[in-house]
Amino acid sequence: GTPGTGKTQTSQAAAERTGLRHVNVGDLIKQNKCYEGKDETFDSYIIDDDEVCDLLEPIIEEGGCIVDFHSCELFPERWFELILVLRANTDVLYDRLSERGYNEKKLSENVECEIMQIVLEEAKESYDSNLVHELQSNDLNDLENNVERIAQWLENWKSNNQ
Repeated sequence: GTPGTGKTQTSQAAAERTGLRHVNVGDLIKQNKCYEGKDETFDSYIIDDDEVCDLLEPIIEEGGCIVDFHSCELFPERWFELILVLRANTDVLYDRLSERGYNEKKLSENVECEIMQIVLEEAKESYDSNLVHELQSNDLNDLENNVERIAQWLENWKSNNQ
C-alpha cells in the first residue's frame, strides 16, 4: 500500500495474532544500507532492488513471514501465497502523512498515488490476480477486521496445505 495506509501496524498486529514473522523491508533497507543514494525532493532512499532481494531471499525461504513494504513488483511471485494491498481514503491518508511530517511534494505525490491506485495496479500487473486482494485501512475497526481476515486466511491455507 501507499505510505500511510497502515501496512506496518496491520503487519505487526497480524504477526502477533498468527505467530508469523513480521519483516519490515523498509527497516531492513535502512539497517543494511541497501540503497544507492537519497532522493532529496521526496526525502526517500533510492533502493538497490537486487541487494534487497538478495537480503530477503533467505528470510523468505524460511517461510512464515508477513512482508511489509510499499511496493511489491521487485519481489518474485514464488515468494508469496497472498498479497494484500491496503487502501485508505485520501483525507485519512493526508492526515496520517501530515502527522509524519512529510513535505508538501512528498505528501501530494503519495495522495495522488493512492487516488490513481498505483500500488494496487502494480500488484495486479506483477502477480497472479488470485493472489492480490485489496483491503480498506481507514480506522481501528478496519485494522481489527483485516487482522481477523488474515488469521482466517492462514487457517484456511494451513488446512488445505498440510
